[in-house]
Amino acid sequence: MRESVLPAVQTAATLALVAWMITGFTPAPGRWLRWKMFCRATFTIVELTGITKNGTTETVNVYDHLSPGSFILGPPQLQAILDHLTASGRYERIDGTGRVLSARGEQPVKVVAGRVVL
Repeated sequence: MRESVLPAVQTAATLALVAWMITGFTPAPGRWLRWKMFCRATFTIVELTGITKNGTTETVNVYDHLSPGSFILGPPQLQAILDHLTASGRYERIDGTGRVLSARGEQPVKVVAGRVVL
């Protein structure tokens, strides 16, 4: 009797753990991943176009201006990078659209003349 109880308890515990893990990683309505690490982080996904001093248009990749290994970019950090790129004279104007993913869900974001607009 004892030999059959242990595997049954292990199986039940394993199934409960798997069910808990599956529900922990499924998205809730209006949320982007419920796992606490993702809920506390703010991600900004944007497509930006910059107009250079000579009038040409080029794609701006803000992630090129983050420190190595960084990937979480919130609106304040995006604004700081945009300020740096325009103040350095690299671009006269930067515009774009995207979205912000945070604990409050997903919301649209625009960049108009180098200013982040939520």
